[in-house]
Amino acid sequence: MMNGAKKRKAAKIDSLIGQNTEMQGDVVFSGGLHVDGRVKGNVMAKDKESLLTISDQGVIEGEVRVANIVLNGQVIGDVYAEERIELATQARVIGNVYYSLIEMAIGAEVNGKLVHRVEGEKEKPALSHMREGAHAKPA
Repeated sequence: MMNGAKKRKAAKIDSLIGQNTEMQGDVVFSGGLHVDGRVKGNVMAKDKESLLTISDQGVIEGEVRVANIVLNGQVIGDVYAEERIELATQARVIGNVYYSLIEMAIGAEVNGKLVHRVEGEKEKPALSHMREGAHAKPA
């Protein structure tokens, strides 16, 4: 065993969003959440040991903020993995991925930026960008 390496715990699922389920609104959870269905809203974990798994049928339309993520489905929104993200072969992210540790399989797709963050680093405030062609008017 390597010194300083963290042991990876077996996935424990506390909550399940089934394949024929569509949820509208934000989801806040502790422990493990498995998504086979569709969530239209943000998904956030309350604890640092949390695990979100999204199957190849699962879709989240919103921001994801979870310590550990295993993604084989689709996320339309930014993804913040505080500790680790695993992008499986059918993973699709339309948005930016902020990660400390990433594993990406051949076939996974990210349509956005991959941004490495040091574990425990505070989030930087989002910058507001002006639309192309929009100009500030002088006072």
